[in-house]
Amino acid sequence: SHMNYHLEYRDEKAKLQVLCINIPCNQKRNDCRLTSFSLRRSMTENAIKIYVDADACPVKDEIIRVAERHQLTTFIVSNGGLRPNPNPLIQNIVVDAGADVADMWIADRAQNGDIVITGDIPLAARALENHATVLRHDGHLFTKENIGNALATRDLLADLREANPYQQSFNKPFSKRDRSNFLVALENSVQANLRN
Repeated sequence: SHMNYHLEYRDEKAKLQVLCINIPCNQKRNDCRLTSFSLRRSMTENAIKIYVDADACPVKDEIIRVAERHQLTTFIVSNGGLRPNPNPLIQNIVVDAGADVADMWIADRAQNGDIVITGDIPLAARALENHATVLRHDGHLFTKENIGNALATRDLLADLREANPYQQSFNKPFSKRDRSNFLVALENSVQANLRN
């Protein structure tokens, strides 16, 4: 006689669930053959995490929208004053006041496969060292190839400001195109990291 068995394997560390179905077994011949199987990732939470350097971040709403769509745990890291989100996947992290405290919190945790959103170039460099994906608020992708030039430019501007403290700095206003470019870049980064 033939019997069908249902086998299930879970890998909690990888957040994977393997479902093996339709395994006809001939008891007389002790012959069991796997005729079909499926592999799926748990729908409750993906392994990718998003870390947001949230102080002065103009794209928090866009980040939350993408995170909720893909069920990604997201850490909104700031010195306080942000409204909590009812979604348990969106976690507000309040750090102590002080220079680079939020940056250090993120840099200590972001790793391969995670996505970091920041305009802070030293934080971007540290996240890249941990093999995270790093996006600026306008959708610009920091990479190991361009982070050196970004750090050098930052240091040059800092020297110029120190040499002439009365010189007025110019920051380009954040535009609708920047917001749109960021949303596309974040979605593309999530898709790429999920594939990998």
